[in-house]
Formats: sequence, C-alpha cells, structure tokens
Amino acid sequence: MSGSSPARDRQRWCGLLAGGLAAALALAAVLNGDAGVRRARSDPEAVRLLRAAAEAAGRVPYEGRRFLTTWSRRRPSTTTVSVSHTPGDGTYYEGRAYRSDAGAFWGGASGFTSETLGLLARNYVIVRSADSAVCGRRTRVVEARRGDGSAAGRFWIDSETNLILHRELLDAMGHKVAATGFTEVDLSRRAYSVRAAGPAASPATLWADRLDRAELSDLRHDGWPVPKDLPGRLTLYDARRPEPGGVVHLSYSDGLAAVSVFVQRGALDEDRFTGWQKTVKRGRTVFRRESLQRWAVSAGGGYVYTVLTDAPQSTADAVARGLPHDRPPFWTRVGRGARRLGSWINPFG
Repeated sequence: MSGSSPARDRQRWCGLLAGGLAAALALAAVLNGDAGVRRARSDPEAVRLLRAAAEAAGRVPYEGRRFLTTWSRRRPSTTTVSVSHTPGDGTYYEGRAYRSDAGAFWGGASGFTSETLGLLARNYVIVRSADSAVCGRRTRVVEARRGDGSAAGRFWIDSETNLILHRELLDAMGHKVAATGFTEVDLSRRAYSVRAAGPAASPATLWADRLDRAELSDLRHDGWPVPKDLPGRLTLYDARRPEPGGVVHLSYSDGLAAVSVFVQRGALDEDRFTGWQKTVKRGRTVFRRESLQRWAVSAGGGYVYTVLTDAPQSTADAVARGLPHDRPPFWTRVGRGARRLGSWINPFG
C-alpha cells in the first residue's frame, strides 16, 4: 500500500488493538440472520440498561484485565491485556498504549456508544434475560434478538455501576463468534498501576478529528469512495481523518456488529503481502489474513481499502470486494476539475 509508513502502521495498529478489542465484535450474525425484521417490540427496561451502559463506559473508573476471544472454524483464539480507566483522563493499556477520552468513538471498554445503541434498537429486538454474575459481581443480562427470535448478542451489565463486564455475539446457529470482557476487575476509586507506568503514545489522538456531514460530502464530491451503507444493514456512523489528504477511517455498524474500513489513495504493492492469502473473484483481487482479527485488503479506482473486523474471514472478504472499485464516471471527474478550477479563481469561495 502506498501513502503509509511502517511507523504510522504500527501506531494505527496500536490504536486498533486498544480500541478494537472492544469496538469491533463481528458481522456473522448479520449475514446468518435477518437482522432487519421486527416481529416484537423491544423491552424499554432493556433499552434503558444499555443506554446507561453506554454512559458508564466513560464515566466509571476501573482497573482490570480484559480478554478478546474469537472463533474461527470453531477454534477459539484469545488475547488478554491489562487496562485501567480514569474518567476525564483516559484509558491506559498494557504496553504503555493510551487512549484519551477524547477518542470516545471507540466506545470505552464496552465498545458501545449512544450511536450504536440507536442502530441496535432499529435492527434488533432488545430484551432482558436472566441475571447472572461476572468476576463475582452481580450483573443484569440483556439480549439482542433477530426477527426469528434467536439471540444475536448478549451484554452482562454490572448492577452497581452499569459498566458492561462481558459481551458476546452469536451466529444464527447459536455458536459464539466473539466474546470480550473482564477476567478480573476492580471498580474502586484508587490510583491505577497501569497508569503509573508513565506517559505513553495516544493512538486515539491520531484519529481524533471527526469528519462532519459537510466534510464527508466534500470527500464524496472529490471522488473518495465513502459508502453510507454496507451489506447487512451496516450504517456509516463515524468517520475520522488524521490529516488532510491522508487515510480516512470509516466505522460501520448495525448496532451489534462493527467493521472498520480504512481508505487511502494509491495502489496495492503486492510485494508487501508475503504470507497473506490472495484470492481473485469476478476480477477483484483481495489479500486476506486471518488472526485474532480478520484483515482483507483490496484496491480499485486509485484507492486502497483495508478492512478490519472480528467477524469471520468471509465477511471481511465480502466487504472488501463490495467496496467501489471503478474510477468515477467521466462527468464526475469533469465536475471535480471545474470545482478545483473555481477554487483557484476564487480561493475564498
């Protein structure tokens, strides 16, 4: 890929690992079930609990150890990380990675925000389930159900603080696709040892600049491929750009599942994909790598797409193949050129 440096790649991956441990929890439920059919009404109390959980993600201090497990061909793969959060300051991860609270789009420890709650309520039926316990703490359990009544995801919410302590996502057969949460947690208000390790880089600062509607419109007018929706009722709910002309980070979700798409100008340098699996389908080349998180990279029309998700690899591949890959139509390019010419003539217009 052009337009990227090894140092920037490592910093971006640090941010993805820190935030992505919570932020992206799989698309399999979307592809294996009818997420858009509403055959029952959501339970207002269940919705209220999730709303409180979204607020608690940034408000509640904690220290503990988190895990992320994903399943591929029924085989689990797990990673763990020490983490501590201080409201108004930020979240510190093992290895001196730091995420400022300004990067709240990551959704804190829960990977859940008020925006994704709205999408969840639109696409799923939200109900209460039997109470349970996590890390010795009493929790209230909320389920997101598909139109056929099957469970697509579950949230274990701490009864005292409303912090999400555990969550998992299920495919249409009831098999777990991904799970994340605490293996141990301390919710007392004390100085956190992870933070005491000293200052660290802030990956979220790199992606702190959120693009508004006008900026997204300008990007599309300039020919950048920024789809409003992806297959599976995935809706664009957040877009970031660290610097003008640089990589654009697009976040899509249906409220339960999530996928990150990084778009940058350039062409694929295939020599950089040693060890990746190459597939060609309907004339579209996709490089894929399956690990704890799934990667799929494709290119077309002068842009490179990097897809990152905890979903099955087939989902990452489908998203990468489905992104725009043809150059803008002739009249679009003409319009863009005229717009640039106008800006040269009237730089204040």
